[in-house]
Amino acid sequence: MINTERDIYWMKRAIELARKGKGRTSPNPAVGAVIVKNGKVIGEGWHRKAGKPHAEVGAIRSRKVSPKGSTIYVTLEPCNHHGKTPPCVEAIIEAGIKEVVIGSKDTSPKKGMKGAAKLRRAGLSVRTGVLKDECDRLIEDFIKHSTTGLPLVLLKTAITLDGKVATSSGDSKWISSKESRRYVHALRNEMDAVMIGVETVLADDPQLTVRHGRPRLNPLRVVVDSSLRISPDSQIIETAFEVPTIIATTRKAKIAQIMKLEKCGANVLVSPKGGGKVNLRWLLEELGRRDVMSVMLEGAGKLAGAAIKEKLVDRVMFFIAPKIVGGSHSAVTGFSVVKMADAWELANVEVRRSGVDVVIEGRIK
Repeated sequence: MINTERDIYWMKRAIELARKGKGRTSPNPAVGAVIVKNGKVIGEGWHRKAGKPHAEVGAIRSRKVSPKGSTIYVTLEPCNHHGKTPPCVEAIIEAGIKEVVIGSKDTSPKKGMKGAAKLRRAGLSVRTGVLKDECDRLIEDFIKHSTTGLPLVLLKTAITLDGKVATSSGDSKWISSKESRRYVHALRNEMDAVMIGVETVLADDPQLTVRHGRPRLNPLRVVVDSSLRISPDSQIIETAFEVPTIIATTRKAKIAQIMKLEKCGANVLVSPKGGGKVNLRWLLEELGRRDVMSVMLEGAGKLAGAAIKEKLVDRVMFFIAPKIVGGSHSAVTGFSVVKMADAWELANVEVRRSGVDVVIEGRIK
């Protein structure tokens, strides 16, 4: 189909609304909806939280004039099943809306499919595929989680022009620009969890909280720590009662240390396998069972290398700063390829500026 300028305009607005729900709707997808009548918006909505009204219902409830004869633009095919909320297709039909314009088809194995077919049987005009790529990107975490049980994993790291994540002394504050750091906080705002290795905790003592942008509950913090070296005095543990925190460790950890961290508010998970190291696939499966749909893996080194090697990373985002430091602190360690033909490659690559930095993002093939 050919997307008209009108369709693109209103679907972009629906996408803007959907983004307001990112990081808040798990295990449901982030969805936005706009109702248009006679060329004017009469209703808008987005899915705010699991169990709350879906975007379409929110848009219908927000209107101040009759929606009869109107068009609704929605980023994802309306659901057609009873869950915590009634089917959205029924609300659309009952409202008298005459046309439904959809961005993404619901391809998940959940029971939300065939919404478009029911709308057509009810006599509504239905068009699909408007800004499909942009709408698909909105729900890639939902699709990954609903089809595999695993969260979508984004590897984010900041490196110098020569590929280093720290100086020879281990100093890494700051590699990236102020603009890039603010963007990372906005990105955390859209994730269900952030994950780092204990080496990052020991070197930087980060908070891993959202300190810029719209207010929200902070994402779940996950620290991979095979020997449980994290200090109870670290900022992460000191705030564990305020911000949900998981420490993933192994059977090498001492019971007394586990109890000390749990007394501070952290949830300590012991990997049942992994040969002395935290089994990352097991950890992601555990997070998936807790309805974590998206994880931002912040950091570099062995944890980044292990996640890539085990084919657990879906997307990467590298912030490249115009600095040269030399040394041996590389962004990805723990494995190497012999031939360039065997290198891990990216698809759907995006390149943009962030302050003085260059950001390269893409999906691992």
